[in-house]
Amino acid sequence: MGKKKNLFQRKSISALVLILLTNNIFSDDILNSIENHKVKFENVALEIWEYAELGYQEDQSSNLLAKSLQDEGFVINKGLGGIPTAFIAEFNNGGPIIGILGEFDALPGLAQTTSPFKEIKNNETGAGHACGHHLFGAASAWAAVAIKEWLVENNVPGTIRFYGTPAEEGGSGKVYMVREGLFNDVDVVLHWHPDDSNSANSRTSNSNKSAKFTFRGISAHAAGSPEQGRSALDGVEAMNHMVNMMREHIPQESRIHYVITKGGLAPNVVPDIAEVYYYVRHPEMSIVEDLFMRVVNTANGAALGTDTQMSYEVMHGNFSLLPNDTLQKIVHNNLNNLGGIKYDDKENEYASEIYSTFIEPDIKIGSQENVRPFKTSHGYGSTDVGDVSWNVPTAGLRTATWVPGTASHSWQAVASGGTSIGLKGAELAAKTLAKSATDIFSNPSIIEDSKNELKSRVGEDFEYKPLLGDRKPPLDYRKVN
Repeated sequence: MGKKKNLFQRKSISALVLILLTNNIFSDDILNSIENHKVKFENVALEIWEYAELGYQEDQSSNLLAKSLQDEGFVINKGLGGIPTAFIAEFNNGGPIIGILGEFDALPGLAQTTSPFKEIKNNETGAGHACGHHLFGAASAWAAVAIKEWLVENNVPGTIRFYGTPAEEGGSGKVYMVREGLFNDVDVVLHWHPDDSNSANSRTSNSNKSAKFTFRGISAHAAGSPEQGRSALDGVEAMNHMVNMMREHIPQESRIHYVITKGGLAPNVVPDIAEVYYYVRHPEMSIVEDLFMRVVNTANGAALGTDTQMSYEVMHGNFSLLPNDTLQKIVHNNLNNLGGIKYDDKENEYASEIYSTFIEPDIKIGSQENVRPFKTSHGYGSTDVGDVSWNVPTAGLRTATWVPGTASHSWQAVASGGTSIGLKGAELAAKTLAKSATDIFSNPSIIEDSKNELKSRVGEDFEYKPLLGDRKPPLDYRKVN
């Protein structure tokens, strides 16, 4: 494996040298195209920020992105993989196919204005874009349009395909699209994600499996006739206690976390139904499966001990991200050449106010002006991009759409993501994606090398089996009963 990895590294370096030596004469064209569509896609991003729609409920966001691409000559195919808000927008000019991923779902409980202090917004969804997916979808569409214009203007054979991918946050929208075969003919996939710094690392992640565990008991008056009741909440609490003891005996890299989504409504009524929602994570998919079944065992034991009935529903499952150095070095090279993000005086003032709300931030304002050196890294979060990456050569980047030091899934991420700071990061992402795609279209041997690297990494015997099994998309997983 070491020799093969070195071979791929040498080939990826050779591809980079070839790109630099040829001095891509179309570079200005692609950046001009990005500039020409700046106002349009910045407005798209801000509209989606206002919609703040939860997973599988992103009707307005999905339609807006689809229309913005249709207006630019893309053919739209909606309602894919059993998901009403999933779509593909394609411009087919023959040749290789490059896919670009675009997310657009928000997170519950994080409705926030652009104020630099925590100010709850009374919107219809009660949600906010705390992971920056409004920027993700808009910038990816922005890049797709620029690439399409570059293909036409320079008469280059190539097909650009935008994937509108719903419900990344716990819904695994991409997994259903992969399972449906919607990536089978794609040669390369590019993606990006909002962050508080600029990087294009060869990045891995945790795989993840989740489920909702429901306990059913018998209601009774908690004081007058407690002996006639069987508390479903006791079942949930007993399960949680056993899982927390289990943490001492699991691999170091593991992550297990939960929220109680139903726990009863009145203290004097024994709850006859209670529910807890669990995530189980580890870098290796097989270990996630083992840990998940141990969590199921605690639920069975809790039900037995509290004389309640337990059932569970798998909600989602994601593979870990699989790096592809052949592609990743090209993306990093473009990000590095474009450079970081500079704040004006007003943005610096705003950033300083946001920064004052952080607890022990690990980086400082000003670091967004730089691009981090290329390295192999591991993120402890999870993403359904992982399933794509085990089936198609995939590479991505992160740009500083948030004030340095911002934690994702925070009110600060919602706030700065709705300002010019967020839009500057989105523009940098669009430029990097667009330039990387044109590099790949200009040097088709990159595609072959990236596919060979993928085959080497997954192994000869790899057979894709989604962690979520054959269940249908949980279209109502964010709905409150």
